[in-house]
Amino acid sequence: MSKYPKVVKLKTVEDFRARLQELEIEMPVDDAILTSEQNSPLADAFKIGDFDVGNRWCIHPMEGWDANRDGTATELTERRWRRFGESGAKLIWGGEAMAVQPDGRANANQLMALESSRDSIRSLRETLESAHLEAFGTTDDLLVGAQLTHSGRFCRPNTHELEPRIAYHHPLLNEKYGIDSNDDSIVWTDEDLEKLIDAYVASAKLMSEIGFRFVDVKACHGYLLHEFLSARTRPGKFGGDLEGRSRILTTIIERIRAEIPGLMVFVRLSVFDILPYKTSQEVGQPMDSETPYQFGFGTSADDPLAYDLTEPLKLLGILKEKGVAAVNLSCGSPYYNPHIQRPAIFPPSDGYLPPEDPLVGVARQLKVVHECKTAFPDLPFVGSGYSYLQDYLPHVAQAAVRDGWVDSVGLGRMVLSFPDLPASTLSNGEMKRKLICRTFSDCTTAPRNGIVSGCYPLDKFYKDMPEGKQLVELKKAARKG
Repeated sequence: MSKYPKVVKLKTVEDFRARLQELEIEMPVDDAILTSEQNSPLADAFKIGDFDVGNRWCIHPMEGWDANRDGTATELTERRWRRFGESGAKLIWGGEAMAVQPDGRANANQLMALESSRDSIRSLRETLESAHLEAFGTTDDLLVGAQLTHSGRFCRPNTHELEPRIAYHHPLLNEKYGIDSNDDSIVWTDEDLEKLIDAYVASAKLMSEIGFRFVDVKACHGYLLHEFLSARTRPGKFGGDLEGRSRILTTIIERIRAEIPGLMVFVRLSVFDILPYKTSQEVGQPMDSETPYQFGFGTSADDPLAYDLTEPLKLLGILKEKGVAAVNLSCGSPYYNPHIQRPAIFPPSDGYLPPEDPLVGVARQLKVVHECKTAFPDLPFVGSGYSYLQDYLPHVAQAAVRDGWVDSVGLGRMVLSFPDLPASTLSNGEMKRKLICRTFSDCTTAPRNGIVSGCYPLDKFYKDMPEGKQLVELKKAARKG
């Protein structure tokens, strides 16, 4: 078990601030949760492009591993999207990642943004918007988009086994995932990348036709477009310098903007990375690597456990010039350094015990977003990593928005357990303690073992499913070793 004190043991805001002080963390914190009537900063509207978004809450895209094998939605998928609509958030960042071609799925039950899924995905959007309309009386200030992806190194399109398509041979990730560094058959050719760009544009056009107002070109978490950002060793026009490494991302953006001018383009970006970590039941340890380290994006070459925003800030400037309307900042990968990307006291089954108090990881993400916002004050940013704040999430979120650290606060796993958090806090100033995500990581452990994702500890719907019992047995077996 982790040696760090749990947030649930910090009974007051003063206790929470004292813990931040012990850790020498800078983080804005309000004394109380403010409602809309009390002028909460989270209730303020803001602009993305020409659209007035009704408040500062955002729902992050979250895959449920619960679609049909043909890329269409199931009742489980529809349930999640309905709850996103009922959440009270006015920015829905893509619902969940949708593969632009079948080989790009991260799991065999991932949604696909293909013509064959047109009616099903349209129905998901309509379900979400209808639920929001019923709960809040209008969708005029609700902004809903679709996230487009290819999973690259982490493709599992047919079974639970990896079928990687990689940007380049990353020596540490090849070692971690058993990839032969001499096997170039899994490395994308430039010719195939041109076809992939066409697939992104086709999917974006489809999403526009079925009513989404924006598409997110996903470039985070170790997936393909993120991996390309560190492809310094790749020859040719899609590797080498930053212009080459970002070319596939910027070309997709340029094509969508030119060919579908009414559709806004967003990017979710892992703005920095660090070394991959070893899977372990013990405290996490980074894999061994030589310096200067050349296999990360936003990673310090001399200290690859630290970030360096030199290139990420240059890229953000490029994205702004290309007409990207908003950026959702994340970091790292849930596969190879989850404590950076998704701070938690309880690790997922393929993770490790946290090597730092998870509050340090939250503070790191908030600080980096603040640095980016300072550099680009006119570019709307969504922040990530807030769930581990638990009871004090709204206290920090509203202070961060007021102080100009971020424009919108993104929620992920927290709304799996507490689906109406935005509405509850803005209406009643209430955090329902029995529904607060305590970062048990079951929503990650389940899909890592071929089980649909959901909040098994706190959502009775999932707890009572056969998969809930299966997950309990799986975790018991893991503890016995």
